[in-house]
Amino acid sequence: MREMLSASFTLFLVMDPLGNIPLFLAALHHVDPKRRQRVLARELSIALVIMVGFLLIGGKLLAILHVTQEALAAAGGLILLLIAVRMMFPTPEHSLRERLFDEPFIVPLAVPYTAGPSVLATEVIMINQNPAHWPLLLAAVVLAWLPCALILYSSGWLHHWLGERFLTAIERLMGMILIIVAVQMLLGGVKDFFLM
Repeated sequence: MREMLSASFTLFLVMDPLGNIPLFLAALHHVDPKRRQRVLARELSIALVIMVGFLLIGGKLLAILHVTQEALAAAGGLILLLIAVRMMFPTPEHSLRERLFDEPFIVPLAVPYTAGPSVLATEVIMINQNPAHWPLLLAAVVLAWLPCALILYSSGWLHHWLGERFLTAIERLMGMILIIVAVQMLLGGVKDFFLM
């Protein structure tokens, strides 16, 4: 249970729902206000299907590529570290914001805003570390997705009531926690490599 909650919390931090609120609002700018909630529900559901699918087959894909557990842990820690640093110190040059003039479908709301490369990489690391615990990890994915989906589904309301400053402060805090998790993962991968 503790392992599931830990995995779920890590995935939630990586998904960064509060940081994605401005991106979601920008992507939905040209969508008819009456259709926005329906589009959000569809895209968030697609993201969940992608995340579950990748959890179940991602490890097998890496086995085919002969990627070791140590390399995967170190690479995953490095990827998370880069994402966490960008969460804490964002720049206009490295924004994920895309210009859309039509209703989004799969891209960019489902992928990469919700089920992005960092989330999928984290899932693969988790399933490779504990392949026998895949039911717990599946539950962790759903448990992380649920509050993320609720936050993003309410993105318009949250942005209006909480304001840009508050959302930015929370994103920085989440980035700081994620840096700690990323460094631990990176050091664990390097340590395991030298103990082989």
